[in-house]
Amino acid sequence: MQNKILSHQKIQHKIRRIAYQIYEANVAEKEIVIAGIEGGGLKFAKKIQRILRSITEADILLCKVSMNKSNPLESEVKTSMPIEDYKNKSVVLVDDVLNSGTTLIYGVHHFLQTPLKQLKTAVLVNRNHKKYPVKADYKGISLSTSLQEHVHVKFQAKNDTVYLD
Repeated sequence: MQNKILSHQKIQHKIRRIAYQIYEANVAEKEIVIAGIEGGGLKFAKKIQRILRSITEADILLCKVSMNKSNPLESEVKTSMPIEDYKNKSVVLVDDVLNSGTTLIYGVHHFLQTPLKQLKTAVLVNRNHKKYPVKADYKGISLSTSLQEHVHVKFQAKNDTVYLD
């Protein structure tokens, strides 16, 4: 059975709030890199990018981050941007759900191998049982769930929803 956690309207509000928080933390930056983890993270990143472009003059660069989510040790993390394009810049790594922390920690590890001005993380849903010491700097909602429960984020035109089942 699916329980709706966030409606489309609430998700839009959370995206706008996160975008403003990112802007406030980067008000002096001329470029901000929004790095979305392939899948729901990239879709969420595009929505954040759209709002940021409407509230700041800074260039908001979108970077796709690819990895094998089920086994990140077996594959390298790849980005759609060359390292030179995000080196010494402010980067926000974005995913839709922070579950165990595995995907986010491998994404963070990749970016930490390059000198950056700052690295922050953003998630729509932060689940409170992680196996790695990673946190979301910007989060839409925090949920205390059991390990048997699953959070599903569906990004659809004018019908974004978050379900728990």
